[in-house]
Amino acid sequence: MATSTVHPHPDQLLSDSDSDSDHAASGAHPLRHVDLSDSIFKSYLQFTGHSASTVDLSKIQSFLASSSSGALSCLICLERIRPSDPTWSCSSLCFSVFHLLCIQSWARQSLDSAAARAATRLSIPADKAAEAASWACPKCRCEYSKTQIPKSYLCYCGKVENPPGDDPWILPHSCGELCNRPLRPLCGHSCLLLCHPGPCPSCPQLVEAECFCGSARDVRRCGFKNFSCKKRCNKLLDCGIHQCGEICHESDCPPCRKRSVYQCRCRKREEERDCCDRDFQCNVPCEKALGCGKHVCSKGCHTGECGDCQLQGKRTCPCRKRVYEGMACDVNVPLCGATCNKMLSCGYHRCPERCHRGPCIETCRIVITKSCRCGSLKKEVPCYQDLSCERKCMRMRDCGRHACKRRCCDGDCPPCSEICDKRLRCKNHKCPSPCHRGACAPCPVMVTISCACGETQFEVPCGTEMDQKPPRCRKPCSIAPLCRHASICKPHKCHYGACPQCKLICEEEYPCGHRCKLRCHGPKPPPNPEFTVKPKKKKFVRQSEYTPGYPCPPCPELVWRSCVGQHVGAEKMMVCSERTLFSCDNLCGNPLSCGNHYCTKTCHALKSQSSTSSTIRGGESCEECALPCQKERTPECPHPCPFPCHPGECLLCKVLVKRSCHCGSMVHVFECTYYNTLSGVEQMAVRSCGGPCHRKLPNCTHLCPETCHPGTCPSPEKCGKKVTVRCECQTLKREWSCHNVQAAYRATGGDPKDITKNQFGHALLPCNSDCKSRVQVVQSDLQQRKPKISEIKEPDSGKSAPKRRKRRERLQETRETSTLQRIGSAMRWVLVCLAIVVVMIAASYYGYKGLLRLSDWMNEIDRQRQRRHPRI
Repeated sequence: MATSTVHPHPDQLLSDSDSDSDHAASGAHPLRHVDLSDSIFKSYLQFTGHSASTVDLSKIQSFLASSSSGALSCLICLERIRPSDPTWSCSSLCFSVFHLLCIQSWARQSLDSAAARAATRLSIPADKAAEAASWACPKCRCEYSKTQIPKSYLCYCGKVENPPGDDPWILPHSCGELCNRPLRPLCGHSCLLLCHPGPCPSCPQLVEAECFCGSARDVRRCGFKNFSCKKRCNKLLDCGIHQCGEICHESDCPPCRKRSVYQCRCRKREEERDCCDRDFQCNVPCEKALGCGKHVCSKGCHTGECGDCQLQGKRTCPCRKRVYEGMACDVNVPLCGATCNKMLSCGYHRCPERCHRGPCIETCRIVITKSCRCGSLKKEVPCYQDLSCERKCMRMRDCGRHACKRRCCDGDCPPCSEICDKRLRCKNHKCPSPCHRGACAPCPVMVTISCACGETQFEVPCGTEMDQKPPRCRKPCSIAPLCRHASICKPHKCHYGACPQCKLICEEEYPCGHRCKLRCHGPKPPPNPEFTVKPKKKKFVRQSEYTPGYPCPPCPELVWRSCVGQHVGAEKMMVCSERTLFSCDNLCGNPLSCGNHYCTKTCHALKSQSSTSSTIRGGESCEECALPCQKERTPECPHPCPFPCHPGECLLCKVLVKRSCHCGSMVHVFECTYYNTLSGVEQMAVRSCGGPCHRKLPNCTHLCPETCHPGTCPSPEKCGKKVTVRCECQTLKREWSCHNVQAAYRATGGDPKDITKNQFGHALLPCNSDCKSRVQVVQSDLQQRKPKISEIKEPDSGKSAPKRRKRRERLQETRETSTLQRIGSAMRWVLVCLAIVVVMIAASYYGYKGLLRLSDWMNEIDRQRQRRHPRI
């Protein structure tokens, strides 16, 4: 059953249906629907100091909301209950309100139906069945006796008969006096509200109450006097030894769970158990000797004495027909030999056997004539067997709609197990009860009618919701405005449908910086759906998107605007929103793309180069710079930039520069940029080849011994080379240092620079007497050596020997080369042979295929010829 879970404040119970036509038609006072909740709750709230929980008053507030909105309906007839209609309200659980005539008719029909069922099923007179019958509330199914059928129209509290219905200051169907009904649970106090529908709230009286464990006392409301002190309970448990260790709690304390070692009843065994299970029995039989001294106790574990032997005193035979006295307990009683005659388990026959020990037979096997449960079949069967036939019972059940159809029914047909499934008067649901006679119970579903936000609502019976109007909610609308005035807009109350339009000035800022001065025309939020309880036949489409507002009109402000070339002093007064462009007669003057020169065209609009540019799209571009680049390179370079005029710095010079080393033996090649970025000292160091100087000293024939260096060679007059010095006839020779030779030349008045290389050091030694004799000896020796030299030269073939050796090496190389050639030629021959073999195989294969196709073609020609000229 649908119930309300939101409890609105009493002053929010007015709704849009306060001016319902039913009240006007009934001639009610114009002030009928004033809010009466303040007067009803006044005495209660004054007594409680406005501290009562709204949960206690929620049911009453729901009834008041339904009554004040004209939504109070009868569950039986589904008609609206007017203020002048006699009513009856259930006082047990649901407190629903019904028309007096409807509930009387409902009670009589329920009594008649219950009496008829009882008379049919229990086979009792109709008057006794009618006296024992009862009827139930249509909603909560709480049962009432026959004497509780309402006979008069009473107010809600039951004190006044036929309460006034035309007083606008009193709640309809109420007497307007204090309720004074005893509060539940019965505490001795009575209700302090005015006569009201629904259950009475909890008792607001202040009483001194104890907590659940009884250790604390406090002054509390009588309706909430049961409380826990949040301390340890400390009540004595059932064991009588230990105390409860739980927090102060309601109901009985739990069993004692203290563990210890306890003995069984016979004291033979000990076990560790919970205190609540300390009394237990072991599985060992007692077996103590009885008083007779001949038998032992056959009982299990027990306390106390075992008792006397059961076989002492008077004893009887097993069938209890013969009595024996004075027999010893250890002697078996003899059988009497008579028929046992004990009642068997069937309850109708007795045991036919002779007196015997032990139990009688379990199943009675005496053959008797039995009738089935429905009485349509009779048959002789053993007594223990049940007899049933296959005939189906065709009697109508209590519902009067379905047959019993049980096999071999005894006449007491069970209630119908089918579901009624009739359409209820609400026309929305079907009866879920088992199949029954008479009218179905009213639909138990309550439909909640709420405002758009759901804070204010009331319940109506199912089937009457289509005639209701939404309650009037005093909560602010939860839909946030989408316009720019959301933070300053005046809030409005909860509603269905679209929100009202904002009436403030737009004040939206244009891109130009001005503000719109029209009334707000921003977007509207998605509207609430129109009020409906159930969807109509026409499909309802909820608008889930917001309604976009129209944009602000063009800015009407007057502003000074520059020409397309943004020249100073060429502005005009124009409307801010107009985008008309004009050109002045000045030169453009904008820097060209090279960044070095300026445009010489007449004032024109610039073409946009990017999406972030402030220039005008579709404009004319500035002229292209055609001048060569005239920038000075950094670092300084004698070579001009090879590119046309361009923005930014020139590229680094990549021209190759040749520079010889200091000694002139090598030429270095450098990139111009690299060479010019070096300092003078670094340039001199880079140009050095790193080898000997290779320059001739100015005063002698020797070369500079230093590493390649710039400038003149250092200290040429200090050359330390060894020079062979000879006399004029070249007989004498000595080794002098070069600087001594130079000093000797200078001492003789000569200049060492003028001496050639072959004559350097010649004639510096004076000839002596030995020089002439040696000259003669030398000449004679030379003459003697001349023929020997020729003889030696004739057989000498030193020059031919290297030629033979070279020829021999060439022959070896040709031999090696020919071996490789032979291997290569062999491989070529193998490949050629393989290629020939493959070609022959392919030719034979495709030739054979061709022959087969030719044969097939010729056969086909023959067949076609035979078809054209068949034989006769």
